[in-house]
Amino acid sequence: MADFGKRREQVTRLVNKASAHGILVTNCKNVSYLTGFTGDDSYLLLTRSDCWLISDPRYEEQISQECPDLKTFIRQPSELLAVATVEEIRKAKIPSLLVEGDALTASAFEELNGQLETVSLGLSRGLVESLRTIKDEHEIRILRRAITIAERVFLSVRQQLRSSQTELDVANEIDRQIRSLGGEGCSFKPIVAVGERAALPHARPTRRTIGSAPFVLIDWGAIDRMYCSDLTRVLITAAIEPKFAEVYNTVLAAQTAAIENLRPGVMVSAVDAAARAAVEQAGMGPRFNHGLGHGIGLDIHEAPRLGKNHDRPLEPGMVVTVEPGVYFPGWGGVRIEDDVLITRDGHEVLSSLPRSLEDNFVELLDATD
Repeated sequence: MADFGKRREQVTRLVNKASAHGILVTNCKNVSYLTGFTGDDSYLLLTRSDCWLISDPRYEEQISQECPDLKTFIRQPSELLAVATVEEIRKAKIPSLLVEGDALTASAFEELNGQLETVSLGLSRGLVESLRTIKDEHEIRILRRAITIAERVFLSVRQQLRSSQTELDVANEIDRQIRSLGGEGCSFKPIVAVGERAALPHARPTRRTIGSAPFVLIDWGAIDRMYCSDLTRVLITAAIEPKFAEVYNTVLAAQTAAIENLRPGVMVSAVDAAARAAVEQAGMGPRFNHGLGHGIGLDIHEAPRLGKNHDRPLEPGMVVTVEPGVYFPGWGGVRIEDDVLITRDGHEVLSSLPRSLEDNFVELLDATD
């Protein structure tokens, strides 16, 4: 069970450090992180001495089940959330308040500021998210299950893969099977890209058939109890040219080099550089055109970012993706992605699907029809 009280205490310390008397948490993922409430359209008002959830009657019973010890203010259906929030802030009688700058529009902030003449409002950026970067044991257990669900689905889809299936068919089947295994759905819309379409890092599935080219890139993830996994594999479905093997093994070498550098104290830019060096050594440097990876958790993309422009040290409890890719427009691309936990003395690869070229050959069920 997550210790939500401890998380709120950590936020309070950061608020005090910022010389404020409270914070209004409006990002629904941050509200969930601090309370256990899984609904939306609700704010958390957290002061130095108290906290309460501002919500509406739709969630009254849900709140009593998910966070029974949390103080709440249930607004009337006719009362706007913004109006109820202003009233609750006034009742709190606090002189200064932080507002999440990344989760509130400029106009909403201006309106709030205009109605709270006696409260000094300030913008906070990434305050709660900075705590979310380090996963506790409860979060890691959920992430393990989200990864397991994703892997089980992939193995099932792989086993049933047919040349007549379309990219859309495969993407829809991934979503269906994730839900059938108890997941809440996909972490994001699955990327299924056949042949030259694999050169698009964020390709949208189409009616292109699996058997129309000798390989298919699949990027997918599962949500379990709000936490996201994220994996990528390339399946080889027919005879490939030597260039494909060269590209694939270059990407695998880059990923292996990066993973070997994952440990506390190492700068994320150094991990990115290790992967990029392997690609550059193969003469494909310009074709690796995105960051190496990112944190995962309640959001599919969280801190830390693994890239040359994100200079921060790795810390125990971070869970990151490692996903180098090489892409050639008009030909295709290869990306290999796994989820990795930073431990006290190194790292643990949480995902377990085989990564070698040989292990990712698959025979389509109707290939000889």
